Amino acid sequence: MIRRSVRLEVAGGLRRPVMALALQFAVPAAAWAGVAEGVSAPVLAASAGVATLLGAAGVGYLVVLRKRLLRLQTQLDAARGGDGAASFDALQARHFHRTADDGHCLEGWVDLTGRLFWVNRAIERYTGRRAEEVLLGGFVDVVVYERDRRYCRDQIRKALEDGEPAEFELRLVNAGSHVQWMACHWQPIRDDEGALLGLRVTMSDIQARKEAEYKLLETVAALRRAQALSEHYLRRSNEERSRLSALLDVVRMGILFMDADRRVVYCNRVLYDIWGVAESESFVGVRDVVLQQYVLQFLADGPAYQRHVAEVVQQRGPSEPYEIRFKDGRVVTDFSRVVPGPDGARSLGRIWVFEDVTEQRRVAQQLLHMAERDPLTNLFNRRRFHEELERMLADGARHREGVGLLAIDLDGFKPVNDRFGHQAGDEVLVGLAAAVGAVVRRNEMFFRMGGDEFAILVPAAVAQDIAELARRVCACIAGLRFTFGGESAGVSASIGIALSTRNGVEAESLIGAADRAMYLAKALGGNCWEFAREPSGVAVD
Repeated sequence: MIRRSVRLEVAGGLRRPVMALALQFAVPAAAWAGVAEGVSAPVLAASAGVATLLGAAGVGYLVVLRKRLLRLQTQLDAARGGDGAASFDALQARHFHRTADDGHCLEGWVDLTGRLFWVNRAIERYTGRRAEEVLLGGFVDVVVYERDRRYCRDQIRKALEDGEPAEFELRLVNAGSHVQWMACHWQPIRDDEGALLGLRVTMSDIQARKEAEYKLLETVAALRRAQALSEHYLRRSNEERSRLSALLDVVRMGILFMDADRRVVYCNRVLYDIWGVAESESFVGVRDVVLQQYVLQFLADGPAYQRHVAEVVQQRGPSEPYEIRFKDGRVVTDFSRVVPGPDGARSLGRIWVFEDVTEQRRVAQQLLHMAERDPLTNLFNRRRFHEELERMLADGARHREGVGLLAIDLDGFKPVNDRFGHQAGDEVLVGLAAAVGAVVRRNEMFFRMGGDEFAILVPAAVAQDIAELARRVCACIAGLRFTFGGESAGVSASIGIALSTRNGVEAESLIGAADRAMYLAKALGGNCWEFAREPSGVAVD
């Protein structure tokens, strides 16, 4: 409005001189009309032409002057910061850019080709890269995490095709390769006619929320594993309880009663099942010698069983449980005692109780294995480590021999776990356990202490031999390579060595010395081994 009023004032001011000049030239023209007819016609014609030329020249000069004044007014508006619409738009643009640059969120504009052609300064805070570098290199290729690039491009294309707002999440990677989660909002931008100009991109930091989600997922996974393990133990416990209940209810044991003449008087169905006898056959009335000859074909050590029976029948008191091992792998225990008569003067015979304990032995061995072994790597666990360390230290003290301890901590394991997931980390631990287990000798024991920590106990250890073992273990671990998603990964080890002859014969002192040496090796860059220092603080060669 200001510019329009200025233009009207200038136009009105120019119109008045033009009219005055026209009047000045109009009076002489009328005066010439009254001149006597005697004046010659050529003179009159020349005078009229001169007047016309002067009038046209004046009008042309005023038009030029008007254009110059309008140009000066435009320059004046620009010099004063612009009071017109264009200057107001420019002022708004400057305020918008300043607000966007100072905002907490990352703001940008994606054109119709899917290219980011403007981004605010928040890009430097999130990625460590200047806006010009991101715009020239392409937003997706430069700062979007590699695994999310295809997904990001698909979302941009879909938002441009649909012309509707969209929200999703992706990861940005900064100049230091640190990955950060962002929540993205894509808002279509349209002109006054409704034509799509591009997409407004707004990104906000959700890294803290994602980390909380990951921790929650890990907690849920841990609870599910704990629940599965509890259900497993509960199932085993219920099986044992069911066996005990069945035993009390129906006496699920093989029972054989022999009279004083050593003939079979009674045997239950379970006994037939134990000895593999068909239901159509019967042991009743068979002498003990015939029965022994029959069962020898099923036993792994028949003569030993015959000696056992001969010893038992010579006793009058209860016998000790005896294990009978079958050729098919079953284990059956027997128990026997004399059945006294009513008057106590003579016996009625002898009762034998047989119990198939194969499953019980298997479960017991499995529980013992689970208590002493790491479920992932099948290595001995921390509990077994402390038991073996105490035993070796006691044996070493008796034989005046040293016990060596290698404390092993993996270098670079956490990045593998974070980048490729816990399943990849488990694969690394399992592969490492198998590879190092092949390096450890038979008299040496390999343990997983938890996480990415391992230990090796060496009986009758000397410094030279244990240093060579540490060298082999370091080389073995460093040489392992794993492939996840087409990418190669590996780890190394920092090893601390302690000897009972140098660092004390107490378990805790030996463990502490090995740990300190391991941390020293890690501080030196890892993938190496170091001996623990003696209590005096002097380094051991």
